[in-house]
Amino acid sequence: MPELRPGMFARLFTEIDRDAQLKAHTVISRLAGAVERQAKINASNGAHPYGTPTPARPGTGPAVISGTLRRSLTHTRPVWTGGGWESKVGTTSGRTPPYGRGRTASSRYGLYLETGLRNEVVYPFLGPAFRFGITHVAPQLYRSVFGSGWVRWP
Repeated sequence: MPELRPGMFARLFTEIDRDAQLKAHTVISRLAGAVERQAKINASNGAHPYGTPTPARPGTGPAVISGTLRRSLTHTRPVWTGGGWESKVGTTSGRTPPYGRGRTASSRYGLYLETGLRNEVVYPFLGPAFRFGITHVAPQLYRSVFGSGWVRWP
């Protein structure tokens, strides 16, 4: 058994922390990608031309008109915020569809669909993708990256 020398615990815990940070970065990066992919699936609930009734039912994801909303969905690279790793999933700014007079940007259109249109009808796609990521993808990612005994998921 090796003898404990000054600084051994500090060095050991530094190595453990570095390893955990790299693994957490990996999990967050993969989770953000999975949520983005699911949001794109959710935002593809049928298709129809501009100005015609949507085949999507209220409470489900929106139907595709031009594909601008779906193409604008992305995620950021994980960033250390001091309290942990953070990645944002959502729409990029500056994308507008090729139709319509007002040409609402996809970021605003996505917000309207997610939170409610003028008639109070919602077509959520991002919230359900997040819930899918947290309940289904995250536990699998944690087990695969950290090992089965590391995390107990509710």
